Amino acid sequence: MIIQSISAISSWTSLLGFFIGLPTLAATYYEAWKTRKEAEAARRPFIVTENCLEFVGDDGEWVNLVPLQTMRTLPRPGDVVMLPGDGVAAGAGAYRVESVEFIYTREEENPQQPRQARLTKTVAHVTNLLAGF
Repeated sequence: MIIQSISAISSWTSLLGFFIGLPTLAATYYEAWKTRKEAEAARRPFIVTENCLEFVGDDGEWVNLVPLQTMRTLPRPGDVVMLPGDGVAAGAGAYRVESVEFIYTREEENPQQPRQARLTKTVAHVTNLLAGF
């Protein structure tokens, strides 16, 4: 009699433990995964000009910034570009592209191949054509 009642209680407690323990285990795993992703994002350096084409003058001063998604082609050395601004003193005018640098980072989100890289930032070094005027 006691063994039968213990057997019945044991099966109910196993079933109850399964229905309580499995969701608890899943929620704990999800929280640990989310915390690990947040820690990885916090360790990754924040780049203000990420996914942008940055124009830098010959004196090292930043001239203009253009999102890469809006670009159909990238400038090449020797190209002349017209950059907007709030007046000639604020960087507006014609510039000659002297060199272009491409900065890549490792693809973390959805790599299709081993050691796959993605274009993170492009820097065009320019010379002001209106500087003498």
